[in-house]
Amino acid sequence: MAGPGFAVLDFETTGLFPGGHDRVVEVAVVHVNDSGRVTGRWETLVNPQRDLGAQHIHGIRSADILDAPTFAAIAPHLVDLLGGRVLVAHNASFDLRFLLAELARSGYPQASALDIEHLCTMQLARDFIPGAGRSLADCCAAFDIDLENAHRASVDASATARLLGEYIAASEGSELWNDSLDRALDAVWPVLSKQTVLDEVWRAREATAASSNTSTFLQRIADKLPEFGGPAEHQNYWALLDQCLLDRQLSVHEANALVRLADELSISRSTCERLHIEYFEAVVNVAWADGVLTLDEIADLTAVATLLGLPAVYVAAAVEPPAKSVGRHAAPVDANGSVGSQGSASPRVAGAFRLEVGDLVVLTGDMRRSREDWHRELEQRGFEPRPAITKKVKLVVASDPDSLSGKARKARDYGITIVNEAGLERLLKGPG
Repeated sequence: MAGPGFAVLDFETTGLFPGGHDRVVEVAVVHVNDSGRVTGRWETLVNPQRDLGAQHIHGIRSADILDAPTFAAIAPHLVDLLGGRVLVAHNASFDLRFLLAELARSGYPQASALDIEHLCTMQLARDFIPGAGRSLADCCAAFDIDLENAHRASVDASATARLLGEYIAASEGSELWNDSLDRALDAVWPVLSKQTVLDEVWRAREATAASSNTSTFLQRIADKLPEFGGPAEHQNYWALLDQCLLDRQLSVHEANALVRLADELSISRSTCERLHIEYFEAVVNVAWADGVLTLDEIADLTAVATLLGLPAVYVAAAVEPPAKSVGRHAAPVDANGSVGSQGSASPRVAGAFRLEVGDLVVLTGDMRRSREDWHRELEQRGFEPRPAITKKVKLVVASDPDSLSGKARKARDYGITIVNEAGLERLLKGPG
């Protein structure tokens, strides 16, 4: 007699080696009944508590997984979704290895001894579509199954579920499926305690990404009345803002740091908005310093305005030559490109970030350029690339500034500036 059906599983991971330090970053499960019809879908991002590896493949940002559950948190619900069913995956040995490794880390050391009934749609392709390729894309193409946005767990799992349905429909007999379904009913899965229901802990990619939107950080700053912050506090806020925008990206950690600092300095949201405008005007002055505004500089001004939450009218005014611009309240910039403000009450920002010859620099994560290339250039410019974080390190360069790698976490503990590759390129290029 046929069992309850199949559970199609797909993982997105930080790499290929579950026995080492690679971890699951996204999981999707699709239930399919014994006739090949989809009966349910679930997906969630997973916080791997380390860097995300090849982000250009799975497209997941560190900001997306900061509030996502750990694998240990989803494990009880995942086991419920898989239990009593035949596990199906494309290249099932890969997903099985990660599943067993993650279960072992989640408090089930006997996971390696589990005998999980499973089928592999990649292996089954030899029987159902002989001569076709073995990749998921090749197999789906043979049946005209859509695989747009591949390397997203829900997309790959749904495509694999449809592929399974085509195999079932094309099979001449049902012994393969029924025998496997019956064996799955006898499999013993671990019993893991659940503290929450599935809908409360699983976080799909869009939901988590939306919750980590940094563009609304100004709304989280208190509107203090009366306000106690003065010129010195304004400079401190400017200095952190300048540091956060070095790479023209505002990470979740940086947005949180700006909110905390505004609260600690007792400066209000309206004051922060004014400081943002003056900071933007300082960037505009730098861009116009040579009397020419290039397309790259316009793109840069647009990026800064967007990060600061400024409306498009500020960019429109900024691209006009200074003599024609109306209502520009420019903040002066010193010879090093440091942001300042008008009047003696608010002198230029002290301690604007820059690299000096001899500074120690650490790189972490997968870069566009090879680590060797970056180290060579840094050394040629007089800086010292280092493999590990110490309090003497001046800068950490991460493929993703919100990275949860050990290096990035330690850098935040020490208050070390973190930028992405674009930020490093800007620092090496110099002000202006």
